[in-house]
Amino acid sequence: MKKSLLTGIVLFSLSTIAFAQTNISLKYSEIITQQNLKKQLSVIASDEMEGRKTGTEGQRKAAIYIEDQFRKLGLKPPELLEGFQQYFGLMKDTLIPQSFKIGNRNLYEEKDYVLLSGSSKKESFKSKEIIFAGYGIMAPQYNDYKNKNVRGKVVVILSGEPKDNDNKYLINGTEKPSFWSYAMVKKVSIAKEKGAVAVLFVNTDWDSIPSALASNAGKKILYFPESNQKADLTTILIPPYELVQVLGKDNAEKILKSNEGTDLYNLNVEEKIKTKLVFVKSKTMGHPSNIIGIIEGTDKKDEYVFITAHYDHLGKIGNVIYYGANDDGSGTAAVIEMAHAFAKAKQDGISPRRTIVFMLFSGEEEGLLGSQFYSQYPVFPLQKTSVDLNTDMIGRLDPNRKYAEKNCLYLVGNDKISSELSPIVEDINDKYCHLRLDYKYNNFNDPEKLFYRSDHYSFAKNDVPVIFFTSGLYLEYHKPSDTVDKINFDIMQKRVQFIFLTAWKIANMDEMLKRDLPLPKEGI
Repeated sequence: MKKSLLTGIVLFSLSTIAFAQTNISLKYSEIITQQNLKKQLSVIASDEMEGRKTGTEGQRKAAIYIEDQFRKLGLKPPELLEGFQQYFGLMKDTLIPQSFKIGNRNLYEEKDYVLLSGSSKKESFKSKEIIFAGYGIMAPQYNDYKNKNVRGKVVVILSGEPKDNDNKYLINGTEKPSFWSYAMVKKVSIAKEKGAVAVLFVNTDWDSIPSALASNAGKKILYFPESNQKADLTTILIPPYELVQVLGKDNAEKILKSNEGTDLYNLNVEEKIKTKLVFVKSKTMGHPSNIIGIIEGTDKKDEYVFITAHYDHLGKIGNVIYYGANDDGSGTAAVIEMAHAFAKAKQDGISPRRTIVFMLFSGEEEGLLGSQFYSQYPVFPLQKTSVDLNTDMIGRLDPNRKYAEKNCLYLVGNDKISSELSPIVEDINDKYCHLRLDYKYNNFNDPEKLFYRSDHYSFAKNDVPVIFFTSGLYLEYHKPSDTVDKINFDIMQKRVQFIFLTAWKIANMDEMLKRDLPLPKEGI
């Protein structure tokens, strides 16, 4: 009788505590408002920030603004840093062509080709042979390099990927292209492994060199982490009509006629043509930064819950600003406003058990460089990091969905490392948020490969449980028209509140999240 009574009292006390925690978290989630999100985003995606490209003055201005917001909220910088910013060294690599000759013909940059800056450490290359290698794909079900020797030669590669007789893409067997369709970096790396001296990459969608790209010729910057510098392969972008000059009219017509067909790799096109490119190379070191602010925990302060996003975008090309309001101004504003909600609870005497780390990365658009640097030089132990909740693009509606389904939010990674994550987020959503959670992109083999394309991946590959929250791809993705006026702040507010409640729950659990599910280590 006494034992039963005691058990009942304990259970009642625990349920009361849980209920109280829920009421408290809901109360502070209401601090996250549409007005505050819009206020933050209107600064982050403003003309003054100039698109926030990593290593530019716009990125530095954004970093100062975010740091100032953290300071005003009462967040603390990590003890291992001298302030809120974690600086890291990146190489700024610029290539300026002097001359490019194929056979007896001179080609002119901006008109006939664009040299991809950062794609070579050498200041020239020359070759006596040019060989066609289809789409440049080497996969179990399709191999453009079968029976081809490209060593010492210039390789011609098409954008896109092959289709089968049913008009489905061969790599993934669906009507949607896979990551191969636009992964130029992967195709170039294969050509390098095969011994090519350079790549002529033909974008089959071009009628001519795009004006925005042409105006940026000789100025485009590619960054390499100072801890992982490597010589890549000289890559030259050309429109389809240049194939006539490179491989001859008959060969060019065969290639373009066969485009998107599975018989492309059977086209054995190789020409004895002298090719020579000479360019001037400049290299400077830059020091962009990640921004980190914390709210210290109580009894489990040496364990950590990360709330992350990236604040960089594509910058300016000429006078055109790529604002990046959704990508990822929306995530940046969300992190600041979640910090606002946690900071208000702290001011009211309600601290999380675990330390909350609010972290905003630069270098994401250049290849997850900021988060990659953090994973190599963590400020807090990765083995003591319970979860990374990463937010990248949460302010728009998926154009492929009906307007009635605007409550949709895509989750990626929630079932990949910890079996406890999915039940937590689904329970929170069912009880309080009522979003339409979608797991469309939560597949290692999904054509878009989103699991590998945002900063959470730098945590996941180190066995830290992650969730990537996103509203998916949209019409203005990576375009100058990604502006604040197109953000759906009503649904954005609900999404941010959901992420906040998830962070609150995990920060106050008795134990860290289990790491009991395997994760394939191969990336993009």
